[in-house]
Amino acid sequence: MKAITLLGSTGSIGTQTLDIATQYPDHFRIVGLASGNNVELLASQIRQFRPQIAAICAEDKLPALKEAVKDLDPQPILLAGVEGVIEVARYGDAETVVTGIVGCAGLLPTIAAIEAGKDIALANKETLIAGGPVVLPLVEKHGVKLLPADSEHSAIFQCLQGVPQNGLRRILLTASGGAFRDWPTEKLSTVTVADALKHPNWSMGRKITVDSATLMNKGLEVIEAHFLFGLDYDNIDIVIHPQSIIHSLIELQDTSVLAQLGWPDMRLPLLYALSWPERIYTNWQQLDLVKAGTLTFREPDHEKYPCMNLAYAAGRAGGSMPAVLNAANEEAVALFLSEKIRFLDIAKCIELVCDRHQKDNHQNPSLEDILAADQWARQEVLAASKSFVVSC
Repeated sequence: MKAITLLGSTGSIGTQTLDIATQYPDHFRIVGLASGNNVELLASQIRQFRPQIAAICAEDKLPALKEAVKDLDPQPILLAGVEGVIEVARYGDAETVVTGIVGCAGLLPTIAAIEAGKDIALANKETLIAGGPVVLPLVEKHGVKLLPADSEHSAIFQCLQGVPQNGLRRILLTASGGAFRDWPTEKLSTVTVADALKHPNWSMGRKITVDSATLMNKGLEVIEAHFLFGLDYDNIDIVIHPQSIIHSLIELQDTSVLAQLGWPDMRLPLLYALSWPERIYTNWQQLDLVKAGTLTFREPDHEKYPCMNLAYAAGRAGGSMPAVLNAANEEAVALFLSEKIRFLDIAKCIELVCDRHQKDNHQNPSLEDILAADQWARQEVLAASKSFVVSC
């Protein structure tokens, strides 16, 4: 039985991970839980899974959490704030920490888990995008495993099993195209928040669903793939695949191409990250190629998806630039979701902030450099957004 700690337990990744733990109680036990601010759901999870430790990031919610589980015996350790989440990440005998926290907020807890010798099931791509220059040396230093738990990088990782060293030539990341893949570019000026949250294939959180609509999600995955698999950006391509059946592909040195297929279901990459190198039998719906029907592919529209090009440019610039790109995107998406800027302003904000950072880009950033760049970028987005007027 593998001992697991789960960061971001009340989000989409977290709840699906706990579904796996519920279905396979002989394989997984929960040591720690951490969430953002959902007291009711976290309390329910504590009651069901009886972790040794739990934390809620919103410090003002700690009294309510304690009240909600005060009758439990034994009582779990209950903490709050960023430091509480970090303590959960490093706590106890957990072998694997699932990082399901959204955004750059997952960076410090992930580093704490690595330094405590925990393997990482990485569902938080921002950890590598912003912190790759710091995180990868720590992974090597502490001898832990960094296992991708999102669908695209899990697909690549699965395809690479048995491939000899230096056998990888190219990565092809598949993208659904998001909510606007079939919209004409000129119509994007009319996009509402509700429009952007209508993902055609996947059920995800609000932020990542908007990222899918801008294709920034795929651009960020390009940077993550660079750090995870060591390929140059010229050898990492994006292809639109509307059916989301092929989750990504690899091309080998002899031009042979391998792909991983399945229904759109985040539980599969999560289960593989938790059980690797084993394969656990499931009763989940099997892939029926006849039912899936035709699988189609097309090149992404660079005019429709400017965020994709911004991500490639930031990745190639390296240093602290990916951290700035990521932070600027997080803030711009938050402003869009609160209807303070328009959909097309997301890319404009990001580009403006990245341009301003060029002269200050740290090529070999420390953790302090990355955190400073992150905070600077967020402030710059807020300042830049004031120049964008949202019409009623």
